[in-house]
Parts: sequence; structure tokens; C-alpha cells
Amino acid sequence: MADEPLVLGIETSCDETGVGIVRGTTLLADAVASSVDTHARFGGVVPEIASRAHLEAMVPTIERALKDAGISARDLDGIAVTAGPGLAGALLVGVSAAKAYAYALNKPLYGVNHLASHICVDQLEHGPLPEPTMALLVSGGHSSLLLAPDITNDVRPLGATIDDAAGEAFDKIARVLDLGFPGGPVIDRLAREGDPKAIAFPRGLSGSRDPAYDFSFSGLKTSVARWIEAKRAAGEDVPVRDVAASFQEAVVDVLTRKAVRACKDEGVDHLMIGGGVAANSRLRALAEERCEKAGIRLRVPRPGLCTDNGAMVAALGAEMVARNRPVSDLGLSADSSLPVTETHVPGAHAHGHDHVHEISKDNLYS
Repeated sequence: MADEPLVLGIETSCDETGVGIVRGTTLLADAVASSVDTHARFGGVVPEIASRAHLEAMVPTIERALKDAGISARDLDGIAVTAGPGLAGALLVGVSAAKAYAYALNKPLYGVNHLASHICVDQLEHGPLPEPTMALLVSGGHSSLLLAPDITNDVRPLGATIDDAAGEAFDKIARVLDLGFPGGPVIDRLAREGDPKAIAFPRGLSGSRDPAYDFSFSGLKTSVARWIEAKRAAGEDVPVRDVAASFQEAVVDVLTRKAVRACKDEGVDHLMIGGGVAANSRLRALAEERCEKAGIRLRVPRPGLCTDNGAMVAALGAEMVARNRPVSDLGLSADSSLPVTETHVPGAHAHGHDHVHEISKDNLYS
């Protein structure tokens, strides 16, 4: 158990119900139930709809993961769950389910950080993380540069977005172009047929006096929207593919430049990229090009492990068990703004998991 703990992970921070099972750093099951199609007609994720979808999908998704892994729930060495950050209602569904299973099975519970999980998932594909790890996390809610000397208890933020995250900008520009939701995949696809140099869109926070590692995509979003509006007002056709390519290039140019700079400044010879936007083909290609030139080893999980999933939560949970980190108690609560410096949420009486039978059932959903 100490070397290769068998852990189930539950992820419900946004619109996908993810349940993963890992043994050590080996992925056994990765079951996902997505409600993205339901949200598409609203142009974005509706928190209440997401929460209800998680409620409906939770037990069937857990049962599917257990079946795929070929194990019984009683075989587990621990249960991990995203405690934050994320949508409060959605997080509560996952946390409540994890507490219920931990209580019923008498298994240790680990409330873990969503962002730290995005870093740890790379272990399932490329083996143990180097220490320290430099990570660029890009998603609909986060654009962050993080230095992680120890993924289980020491993650240090170097920079973050000060307004729109990269994924959020993709969604908003897709909406302006009438491309639907989510925007990332369709912009990536159209950009392959466009000219990334066709339009000189701005690169936010790229000046010599700007914060070295922070990101800003709000100005870029506004610039693209106004460019499109001007074309339409003049009665001209909008070159959608060129707009997509030029916008995408502006985003990935800034992301990769700052990430490589952070590696050089911190003396780290590798870079891990995670989060939903890490599935973007141009981001991967440009990161590989610039990392190779700088002598930096690039680690990017396959696209399916970049988006929100239970496997990443299970991966971090397994690492918590392997390193004997304190467990969470059944008073664990969801924290929609959980800082990345809190990689997990230990309980006040973290001395093992035998105490679960001493907890009143009244507190099970606290």
C-alpha cells in the first residue's frame, strides 16, 4: 500500500463529473460524465445545472470506474476529492459523495487542490514529477505559473492571470464569432487553416516593466472583439480562420514566453503544462519549439488528462497516501477559492482514519 496505494479520485469543480482510479502512478480507470452539451445553449456553464448534473451522474460514474478498474470499492486504500477551487455547489456534490464513501467503507479521505491535481496527473503519463516542478496551468478559470518543490505540500505561485484566464478568453472570442461553446476546440481547429500573422493582436503584460510572470487576456479579448465589430460595421466579411489563428497565436505566445522565462530564472530544466487549454495543438507545438531551443524538457499529458478528470485527483491522492500526508476528516468542506498553496485540506485530528466511526452521521454532509 505504501509504495503503490490504490486510490479513487472524484472531481466535480465545474461541469464534468470525473472519477479516476490509480494504483501508485498507474491509471486503472478514468470515467467522465460531462454536462457540457446542456450548458452550450447558454453560452457558458450554469452552476445550478452543473450541480444537478453531478448529483445524477455521481453514483453511476463511480460504479463505471470501479468496473473498468476491475476492483471492489473495499479494495481501495483511500478516497480523494477536489475540495477547491471551483464552483461551490458543484464542489459540494463531490465532497459529500467522497465523505459518504469514506464513511461507509472506513477509508481515509483526502480533500485535495484542483490546481495541484492538474500538475500531479502528469505522473500517470511520464512518471514521477521532478522536484521542483515548474508548471504552467491554463484553463477556463486559471492561467498560472507554479513552482512545486513537493506536489503534496509545497506549491508556490509565481504568477497568475489578473483578469480573464486563457480559456475564458477563448470562450468569449468564440462567442463573438458565433462559434458556440466551448470555444477552445473550435478555435484550435479553425486556426489550423488561418494565418497567425494576418492580424497583429496585442500581447498583454509583455513590456519590460510589466510583471514577469502574470498574465492578462482582457485587453486582447477587447481588441479582437472591436476588430470584428469594425469589420461587420463596414459591411465586410470577417476572416474567421485568420482571426482565430491570430488570436490563438497572441495567447500562446505570451504563455510560452513567460513559462520559459520562469524556468530560466528559477534554474529549472523542465516545464509541465496542464489544464484544459493544454490540449490546444498550437500551444503544445510552440512550447515544444521554445523549450527545445532553451534546453528545457517539456512534459504535457495527453489531451484527455489535461481537461478536468478524476484521474488527476486520484493521482494526487495516491501521492498523499504514499507520503503519509495527514488525512481529512468528515468535517471537510468545499472551498471555492482554495489557494493553490493549500495542496490538501487535512483534518483537525489527522492521526489516521479509524476516527471515521466516531463521527456522527449528522456531520456527513456538513
